[in-house]
Amino acid sequence: MYARVVAATVTAALGMAAALLSPVSDARAGEVRVPAVIAHRGASSYAPENTLDAVDTAARLGFSWVENDVQRTKDGELVVLHDDSLQRTTNVEEVFPDRAPWKVRDFTAAEIARLDAGSWFSPAYAGARVPTLRQYMRRVEHHHQKLLLEIKNPELYPGIEQQTLKVLGNEGWLDRHHLGRLIVQSFSADSVRTVHELKPAVITGYLGTPTTPQLPQFARFTDLVNPSHGSLSQGYVTAVHAFEGPHGRPLRVFAWTVDDADTARRVAGYGVDGIITNKPDVVRAALDSD
Repeated sequence: MYARVVAATVTAALGMAAALLSPVSDARAGEVRVPAVIAHRGASSYAPENTLDAVDTAARLGFSWVENDVQRTKDGELVVLHDDSLQRTTNVEEVFPDRAPWKVRDFTAAEIARLDAGSWFSPAYAGARVPTLRQYMRRVEHHHQKLLLEIKNPELYPGIEQQTLKVLGNEGWLDRHHLGRLIVQSFSADSVRTVHELKPAVITGYLGTPTTPQLPQFARFTDLVNPSHGSLSQGYVTAVHAFEGPHGRPLRVFAWTVDDADTARRVAGYGVDGIITNKPDVVRAALDSD
């Protein structure tokens, strides 16, 4: 009985994953849809990146997809921050002047919680904080958004894949409903492979541009290939779509980071499935105008 329940749960989860991976552009079905628009680090041209304010701004602009970056503190807390140093996006130099180079892994979660992560962007955001992954997930859930989560610098944080999945599970994001709203990605193929092996139902993305001969290998453990827009061509996108990923659906392509209308229209013309952008409103307007 228990085995049947587990099997049914896994099957349902895979069904939700397959739904998220349903074709965005599928000429065989005679249907063409515009790519998904993903707010990079939240709506990061309009609010300080990777903060709760950036998530709120993306929601206010009407965007359901947000992207974030995850790193780990000295005492093992997962926090949402792009750089492995706190220097660029907080006032850490003022608060802790003698602790250069201010690496995330050298500070406790309590110390990071003291930092101002908004004033560098605008005085209007003074007092914004670096959120923990738990806090971030709760805000995304509040807005009923979808999340493209990047495991950042996994070589610095052994075991971060399992820890990230544990937090996601504790926050309810590995159930049947949420698996249709989650993609975990990394620049590290090993990290993506580890996530897939630990939780096969989770949709995964590889940040990079594997060569066409490498695609069958990547298709064993990743559902998306997410390259820089400058490395793309229509031929490459077509080649990626020709392979099936681990959930039995064609591999997908999310291109990054596109912030102007002309590039958005060019990349959409290649047939990509998603566009990652700091200016989601600009990209949406460009795609809607075609």
